[in-house]
Amino acid sequence: MSEATLDDAALLAGFVAATLPGPAFGHREHVRVAFLFLRAHGDFGAAAVAFRAALRRFVAALGAEDRYHETLTWAYLALVHEHMDGHDDADSLAFLRRCPRLGQHRGGELEARCDVAALLASPLARRVLVWPSR
Repeated sequence: MSEATLDDAALLAGFVAATLPGPAFGHREHVRVAFLFLRAHGDFGAAAVAFRAALRRFVAALGAEDRYHETLTWAYLALVHEHMDGHDDADSLAFLRRCPRLGQHRGGELEARCDVAALLASPLARRVLVWPSR
């Protein structure tokens, strides 16, 4: 199985252990892992805190701490959580099939709702949660 098609268990294990190579963890994998954390914890707050901590460990293991973005992390967690409500997707790939715009890094769900370029350009939004605006 290629890294691009890891099943949920392998993706989650590699993410938590911080053993996935950086190229195997793109935007779609971020969304898939967010889905898995939210589904496993059942509570947005607990899932978000656990996901954030795991993501920070993951980027540190890659030596890419400067790539971590606090606001985008929370924004995507909230979007994934919103799209999970009322649905019982079999796995993260089924979730992405049902919600394809969440899997799009450019021109996707978040860009439809807020000014992503402004968030990306903001050093403050990288460090702390800044409420996205249109």
